[in-house]
Amino acid sequence: MMVNQKLTRKAICDRAKRIVIKVGSSVITAEGGVNLNVIDGLSDEISFLKAGGREVVLISSGAIASGIKKMGIKRRLASLSEQQAAAAIGQGGLIQAYEEGFAKYGQHVAQILITRDDLANRYRYLNARNTLFTLLRWGVIPIINENDTVAVEEIQFGDNDKIAALITGIVEADLLILLTDIDGLYDKDPRIHPDAHHLPLVERIDQKIKKLANSIPGRFGRGGMASKIQIIKDVTRLGIPVFIANGREPLILHKIFSGENVGTLFLPQSTHFPIRKHWISSLKPKGELVIDAGAVKALVYNRKSLLPSGIKLVRGVFQVGDPVCCVDENRRLIGIGLVNYASSDIEKIKGLKTSEISRVLGFKNYDEVIHRDNLYVIEPD
Repeated sequence: MMVNQKLTRKAICDRAKRIVIKVGSSVITAEGGVNLNVIDGLSDEISFLKAGGREVVLISSGAIASGIKKMGIKRRLASLSEQQAAAAIGQGGLIQAYEEGFAKYGQHVAQILITRDDLANRYRYLNARNTLFTLLRWGVIPIINENDTVAVEEIQFGDNDKIAALITGIVEADLLILLTDIDGLYDKDPRIHPDAHHLPLVERIDQKIKKLANSIPGRFGRGGMASKIQIIKDVTRLGIPVFIANGREPLILHKIFSGENVGTLFLPQSTHFPIRKHWISSLKPKGELVIDAGAVKALVYNRKSLLPSGIKLVRGVFQVGDPVCCVDENRRLIGIGLVNYASSDIEKIKGLKTSEISRVLGFKNYDEVIHRDNLYVIEPD
């Protein structure tokens, strides 16, 4: 079994020519601020990967934690403005440390700050994609962080895990590596249970694996293991394998690419779903459609579009093309999609047959309220 696993790991890494590496706050920060030893190690190892003909995109957390430590703040920051101020203080030192670290190996880096709105807007999403491809073509290492200093709602992107997943899809990467403060997935939280067993390989994320995921975030990070598991599930559905490994372990990337039994490897799934739907899954819904049991079955199991006949209730105000979540009558989230009709029109046609749309509205641009191509459905376990 171990021999096969090593071959699987080595084969996946050998095929990976474009890699996204995400390093968490708990890895990248130390008592005095930015952990320069970790950054030096990452600079060395990523430069080694690039020398082997690979392209690397780095997603780095740590701006807020760096700012907190630089200011000597001992308490938890309660307000959004305090967190944004800490990010503004810490971001400069973070990117400077990367600049100096990679310069030792003759590598150029580019800082990219992204907000949720940047990735929710389709035009800006595609523009970010083009920029990233240009930087990779020039041999530059993009270093991406959530732009915490201008986030207007909440700083909870999941410690950059969601950004890493989205960027993985945007650049059509071959591998995603999440470097955190533990050695991978365990059957229990190893920080609490000394007898916890490490799981080196996960073939499929099912309900059992979700239950194993611990929801306790790291000391500075915002993305607990439970949130990581859902994100990893979406990435593996793109056909992309994912590693979780300990970013503080020396030469961790060398060990991964040598096929050593470190971290946890999540295998890619054979049933891929389009990158466009992966993007839709990241959007913040502007409203909610409550759908009946028949519509739930049609969407989840029969891979159908959402028709007005299956809609029971409309919540919120939204326009054509806006992202809206679909929930069942128990408020369980079924999926997110882009609507073909505004909320005021859906209110009028909910529960009706498609043949009645034109009579009620005076027009009918679509039979579907949400077309299947514009609908991300949460995969059942």
